[in-house]
Amino acid sequence: MVKLDILSDPICPWCYIGKANLDKAIQAHPDHPFTIEWHPFQLNPEMPEGGMDRRTYLETKFGGKENAVKVYGQIEDAAKAAGLEIDFAAMKRTPNTIDAHRLIHWSGLEGRQTAVVASLFRAYFAEGKDIGDRGVLLDIAEAAGMDRAITERLFDSEADIDDIRARDAHAREKGVTGVPTFVVANQHALPGAQPPDLWVRVIEDIAKQVAEAPKDAPAT
Repeated sequence: MVKLDILSDPICPWCYIGKANLDKAIQAHPDHPFTIEWHPFQLNPEMPEGGMDRRTYLETKFGGKENAVKVYGQIEDAAKAAGLEIDFAAMKRTPNTIDAHRLIHWSGLEGRQTAVVASLFRAYFAEGKDIGDRGVLLDIAEAAGMDRAITERLFDSEADIDDIRARDAHAREKGVTGVPTFVVANQHALPGAQPPDLWVRVIEDIAKQVAEAPKDAPAT
């Protein structure tokens, strides 16, 4: 198997689109070689704990309503091309995602990470839920098969907050400036929401390399 590390933030629309494109390639090649692990990268590490009004956030980030509308029009087009519907009107707040990243980390320890990541994307972009709200996060954890009471106790503690922030900082030190960023076999970094056909070529190239690799000599 080949490790595929994905640096992502569950409020990043390009991460949502990038995952959908990767999923298409994987579905077309169910014998794909990837072992996937998701890693934290906060788009807004200085976001207030309770998040902020989404309109205010967008207009501040993009320098006014006109630019925000233009940028998100491009995102909406890319989402539709990926087969996704994003309900921008339902998204009222931009959350701080530290708790969402903690949940992704804990779900990884239980082998439920990709399911939780998918649920976080769906909750935020398709259902307009505030994924900074612990009640929403606990519902996602429970639906994925995690123990709700244990997860709630973890949230009530400071568990893994420093670790998440340290991993985020480490990614930036390594040169990651945006997400999604995909790292194949700890060697090749692919930034951005890559199209499905690129992932198909990657999968086929890896399969070819494996097939052409010299086999171990038989034991004597």
